[in-house]
Amino acid sequence: MTSHTAGTTDAAPTTAHRGAASPARRVAAQTAFETRMILRNGEQLLVTIFLPLFLLVALDRVHAIELDTGGASRIDFVTPGVLAVAVMSTAFTSQAIATAFDRRNGVLRLMATTPLGRGGLLAGKFLGVLAVEVVQAVVLVAAALLLGWHPHAAGIPLAVLAGLLGTAAFTSLAMLVAGTLRAEGVLAVANLLLVVLIAAGGVLVPPSHLAPGWGHVAALLPSGALGDAMRGALLDGSVPLGAVAVLLGWTVVLGWAARRWFRWQ
Repeated sequence: MTSHTAGTTDAAPTTAHRGAASPARRVAAQTAFETRMILRNGEQLLVTIFLPLFLLVALDRVHAIELDTGGASRIDFVTPGVLAVAVMSTAFTSQAIATAFDRRNGVLRLMATTPLGRGGLLAGKFLGVLAVEVVQAVVLVAAALLLGWHPHAAGIPLAVLAGLLGTAAFTSLAMLVAGTLRAEGVLAVANLLLVVLIAAGGVLVPPSHLAPGWGHVAALLPSGALGDAMRGALLDGSVPLGAVAVLLGWTVVLGWAARRWFRWQ
């Protein structure tokens, strides 16, 4: 009777070995994570979605709020400013608060040591902001169209460009604030500054409509420049070059300051 001895040949692996993810895949994963964190947070949704939506409906329907629309319908006049507020709420307030608490809890320091790296982490945060802004735009544009909005078709690509410039400027401001102040301070400063800029920053109404003297200041703020750029694009089909220059200037200055003084822990 013969016996059979098991062979010594190793079985083929059931799964193929996979190398490390590419930088692009790592950034994409971080972008998806940042987007989910914002959209799942009730407080963040309140600031990024419900606040702009409330402003849109209130400014259009509550005629006790007097507006000099320059001959445009109320919905045509207020929608560009509300879209600018949406950019500010996500790129600045939401991002500043989230980054500040990640910094306090040691998340930033930990993530910076992973293969994602600091550059990948910042890229994921910026792209996550853009992803949330797309969601905001879909919600606000749909609501505005239902209310009778008629944007200048030729200005839509220009409005997208203005939104990108505004996102760059306000994300840079968010990184500067989040990287230099304590998390609790960022929470107060980010929310307060958003309210002040909405009320008097030339975003919902042109800086020229504000109090004499202050209007010139508001026009030089990133909020006033973003509001003017959005109104110019969606009302007239053109973007004022001065507003573009202001946004670019703020992006360069704030980006440099954030790079210089941002603390990862």
